[in-house]
Amino acid sequence: MSALWQGHWTTKARIASGLVLFTYVLFHLLNIGLGLFSLELMEQAQDWRKVITRSALGGIILYAALLMHAGLAFGRLAKRRTLRMPLWEAAQIILGLIIPLLLMAHFVHTRVAFQQFGVNDRMGYISGLIWNTSSGRNQAILLLIVWCHGCIGLHFWLRLQAWWRRSLPLMISLGTLIPAFALAGFMVQGRIQRARLFDPETSAELATLYNFPSAESFAALLDITEFGLSFYWGILAVVLLVWALRRWGRASKSLKIQFVDGPEISGRKGMTLLEMSRASGVPHMALCGGRGRCTTCRVIIEEGKDLLHPPSEEEKRALEAVNAPPNARLACQIHPTAPATVLRVFHPDGQLARSHESLGQEKRLAILFLDMRGFTARTTGQLPYDVVFLLNRFFDAVVPSITGAGGTVDKYLGDGLLAVFELETEQASAQASMNAAKGIGSALETFNKTLAAEKADQVAIGIGLHLGDLVLGEIGAAENAPRTIIGATVNTASRLEAETKALGVELLVSKETLNAANVDCEHLELRTLSLRGVLQPVEALAIERASTLDAALTPAIRT
Repeated sequence: MSALWQGHWTTKARIASGLVLFTYVLFHLLNIGLGLFSLELMEQAQDWRKVITRSALGGIILYAALLMHAGLAFGRLAKRRTLRMPLWEAAQIILGLIIPLLLMAHFVHTRVAFQQFGVNDRMGYISGLIWNTSSGRNQAILLLIVWCHGCIGLHFWLRLQAWWRRSLPLMISLGTLIPAFALAGFMVQGRIQRARLFDPETSAELATLYNFPSAESFAALLDITEFGLSFYWGILAVVLLVWALRRWGRASKSLKIQFVDGPEISGRKGMTLLEMSRASGVPHMALCGGRGRCTTCRVIIEEGKDLLHPPSEEEKRALEAVNAPPNARLACQIHPTAPATVLRVFHPDGQLARSHESLGQEKRLAILFLDMRGFTARTTGQLPYDVVFLLNRFFDAVVPSITGAGGTVDKYLGDGLLAVFELETEQASAQASMNAAKGIGSALETFNKTLAAEKADQVAIGIGLHLGDLVLGEIGAAENAPRTIIGATVNTASRLEAETKALGVELLVSKETLNAANVDCEHLELRTLSLRGVLQPVEALAIERASTLDAALTPAIRT
């Protein structure tokens, strides 16, 4: 969760205010969609919403979020050094600028009309008032624009989270259905209420019910709408003027930045290094959009002392999280004031060839390390073809137990292998790894019977099972990088496998793996092992023959 709140206070404020507004919009659209069933249900849900949105506290939170979100957006726009940006960011900005133009009339004829003229702005009033008018079409467009703007922001906030990527098909479906539901509700009630408002038999009753505005009130509301739009256009003009003045003021303050792995570019003082790259058309990776919430835009400062000043606390924490060297900085956070030479840590070629999943995903999974005992002594003097033949027979015998349990072989290591069990939950991953170990033990017994019939020496193995944090990613040159796993968990599993030889057993299962598989370790005789290269002692269960794992665990399985 902490990764979602990284960045400067303005980034956090934009996220928090955006979440408040997105929540309001979501329930507002669901409320409108209820018109598909009945006006009564639609207005009952509206009453529930107003308990919050028109309370003193709810109003303060909602309008503070609106002003903060808009203010931060205008401030960010005024401070931009370049209009070059990713397409998604440009779309979000454009949609955000259109929203007030379409929202103004709706706001004035509902909230302002309620406050100033006592209009009972029920759903029946507003849907009937605007149905089959230009205002109605504008509100339908507004609904889609607001929803798209919010969904873009939500996606680019959560896109690095594994659970979000897994749920994307569902979220895309909901993101499509919710506005469709709202528009359907508006269409049904709009037609019905429009007819009732202009029906001589019901119009007088509805005019009283809704305290329908008089012609003078409507004229006053129109004047307020036009004033609001003029005020908004004035704000936009000021923002563009500030941007133009800043651009003009920086025009004479250009400087050179040399990329070690790329061209020399010119930039203006006050721009971030990332903005300089984009303005010059130089690809520069920045998965979070240049908001300081990831480290993919980081650079190594080869020359340029002014870039080595102490980073902000937010940038410092981000760099420390990836163990970056002292001369590493985030390109989206530094503002060069003198010529410099820098190296992009993530080469742009990698960005074009790989998805951002390839840059690394942190997961908590079980892994299995397996090694054949005495392989060197066994194969000494044998022909290479015979050695390869033996290894392939061995792997043909044991690997199906891994894949059958839901695991994959991450890499073959001569006479051994490393397997990972990338399942949905820790429990499923741990249980799968234990099933695989048990299956390998049974397969080995069958394989050794075949070797005995051939009067060949039997094979002995060691297996280490451990569960912990891993980083999965493509490691290697762009377009030639296999997906693999790294992390301290891999080292621990390897050391557990090596320890099986000293203990004279086939299998060592760490306590972390047992706990994740829902095994009650209090009933098991665990060994505390000090493993080379592992900082903390590791508790593990020793199994003489891997095929008997179930029998050893039977008394300890939790109900």
